[in-house]
Amino acid sequence: MPDAYERHLVPVFFRPFAAEMAARAAALHPRRVLELAAGTGALTTAVLDATPGVHVLATDLNDAMVSRGSAQEPRAEWRQADAQKLPFDDGSFDLVLCQFGVMFFPDRPGAYAEARRVLVPDGRFLFSSWGPVASHGFGAAFQDALEAAIPDGAPTFLRDIPHGYTDLAVVAEDLAAAGFGLDAAEEVTLDGVAESAASAATGFLTGTPVSAALAARPDAEAVGAAVTRAMTATLGTGEVTAPMTATVYTARPLAQGGTA
Repeated sequence: MPDAYERHLVPVFFRPFAAEMAARAAALHPRRVLELAAGTGALTTAVLDATPGVHVLATDLNDAMVSRGSAQEPRAEWRQADAQKLPFDDGSFDLVLCQFGVMFFPDRPGAYAEARRVLVPDGRFLFSSWGPVASHGFGAAFQDALEAAIPDGAPTFLRDIPHGYTDLAVVAEDLAAAGFGLDAAEEVTLDGVAESAASAATGFLTGTPVSAALAARPDAEAVGAAVTRAMTATLGTGEVTAPMTATVYTARPLAQGGTA
């Protein structure tokens, strides 16, 4: 999965937003940065490029992602770590970053509490999550194609997980439960550019948990071919571009008693 993720998804979906978030991070002038759910390092590299002299400790729950990321971005320190139980001392970092990872945390308030614990009192937590799947041109085309190919129960992973954490009130409530105040929530729409609709389809089919859902199906190959055809019909042939919307959140630790 890390190879397909890096080859087909990272350049299209994650690098555009990584550059945008890295600029936000650089404006905070951090010295020690903890990155959660770093994947293969798209944001890691962007932050290191944008902030000379910064120390980035990049973490991911998945050992394979850590191995791939550490090989690609050796300027960072890499560790396998669970965001819900971080193996770091209190007040170790002045910035915690997470690009498109919080949606996967089973216990988001618990993970946020850990981020707060490892931050210095005046630190910041900067993270992003995708908008509804309809606001992501590639994701919407894929989910529509998948549901057309499997009308009797297509996997709903994309709609439920990556694009399932979109309610600002819920995010603010989760942060408050962990001792954070929400400073800002900004909707950002950027264009993704894929070498082809087929490449984007391959990324979704092999670089996400959808691959496991389809693996047990005897018609998996036919489903994949149908999805690729439908995405090409929707997005076009050759290099394809589509808008993608996310929300970027900035939170600060609240002092004991609940004030910033």
